[in-house]
Amino acid sequence: MSPQAQDQAQSLVQSVDWLAIAPPTIAAVVALVVLVADLFVDGRKKALLGWVSVAGLALAALALLPLLDGDRSTFCLTGDADVCSYTADRFTLVIQFLVLGGALLAALLSMTALKDAGKDADKALPEGEFWFLLLSSAAGAALLPASRDLATLIVALEVASLPAFALVGIKHGDRKSSEAALKFFLSSVTATAVSLMGVSFVYASTGTLYLTEIATRIEDVDPQLHTLAQAGVVLTLVGFAFKTAAVPFHFWVPDTYVGAPLPVAAYLSVVGKAVGFSGLILVTVIALPSYADVWGPALAALAAVTMTVGNVGALRQRTTRAYSAVRLLAWSSVGQAGYLLVPIAAAAYSKDTEKAVGSTVAYALMYAAVNLGAFAVAALVARTKPLNRVSDYRGLYASRPVAALVLGFFLLCLAGLPPGIIGLFAKVTVFSAAVEAGLGWLAVVMAVNVVIALFYYLQWTTLLFRAPEGEPESHRVPAPLTAAIALTAVLGVALSGAPQLILRFSDAGLF
Repeated sequence: MSPQAQDQAQSLVQSVDWLAIAPPTIAAVVALVVLVADLFVDGRKKALLGWVSVAGLALAALALLPLLDGDRSTFCLTGDADVCSYTADRFTLVIQFLVLGGALLAALLSMTALKDAGKDADKALPEGEFWFLLLSSAAGAALLPASRDLATLIVALEVASLPAFALVGIKHGDRKSSEAALKFFLSSVTATAVSLMGVSFVYASTGTLYLTEIATRIEDVDPQLHTLAQAGVVLTLVGFAFKTAAVPFHFWVPDTYVGAPLPVAAYLSVVGKAVGFSGLILVTVIALPSYADVWGPALAALAAVTMTVGNVGALRQRTTRAYSAVRLLAWSSVGQAGYLLVPIAAAAYSKDTEKAVGSTVAYALMYAAVNLGAFAVAALVARTKPLNRVSDYRGLYASRPVAALVLGFFLLCLAGLPPGIIGLFAKVTVFSAAVEAGLGWLAVVMAVNVVIALFYYLQWTTLLFRAPEGEPESHRVPAPLTAAIALTAVLGVALSGAPQLILRFSDAGLF
């Protein structure tokens, strides 16, 4: 081998920092353990797999603690230690905490759902496969925010997405579940294909896949490749717009949430969004800052259309329609995606891009806590009223006063009204990001949509405290479901009492 070839081979040898990659690695290892253990565990003891999964996700989240001391990078080129594929910086750790925490709460909800489904042999869900798929998806979602090259980014995106297809369609023989999985699959495959084409164009223009290297080289692209580079930027953004459920790429959301098991819908509403938005931030802010004049206006327009369509869709839901509660949460999540896009769009115009990105991260943390809590209460109501209509929540205070108060609090947080202080502060942070970036028109559109959202959030909240139509039903709540509701309630109240715990991300650098 020639000396030049040896040097090239050595430059491909990458260092491995096992502590830095511990969070997604632990989730992946536990997924394999659960899959193998499922072969040997007796059917009556399948619940142990759930507790192992919960413990694994908790351990993966705890593995973030040793990483708080400073930034760590691994899988770096030996020829250039600053060019790495994996970086555990502050942004990475915050998103990994959101992902693993969201997966942990979804796992607690799943334990109750799997147990209830197991009472009917025709509706029983395969527990071993379920936990393997959930943990695998969580591992991919935890890997994505640390990805610093386009290849790792796309692989992480697919590792997070592919198991989610199976989770949505895991209810065998259920037509709604199969249709939801098919819609989700087709939309995601389309998004991936578009993203890969965009990535290939960017690679052809710059000759590298590393985000920091792309940021440097794309500024000096050969004039003959300029159009190719622009097309790559646009196609990559379109691919991630599918993942974030931005309009017009949102059509899969309502049917997918309704057809999927409720814990899976909760998981997709939070972890799925975290995956899409973290990938979008990495591509725009780190890799393509010089193309802010392309992605800035595009994301601003997407934000305005997404929040409007999402809130109008939620407003049009009939309270007596089957699964209207889940559909309302689905359309609401589309509207919330529009709010999350606002600071990313503002980053294209702002002098302080990190502060703008921090506003998205702060809002995402608030949304994750309260939206998972709302799904947890919905899972509680669905145990006695499986059609899960909004009208089924009428008089919930009479039978479940704590659950009604908690759900009311979560809905007020999403609406941005006191006592949901954290929701109000998070919205103000997003408003500020838009105004400071000179996007006053986008702030006005957001203000109008917040008013629209008030109607359906308050309508649902008032139903909780009306007189029930029949005798109040009371039943024992399983411990995992109680734990999920309690954790989200405590987190929501704590953040409302001390909003600076997450709002400080909007004032400090994340990269």
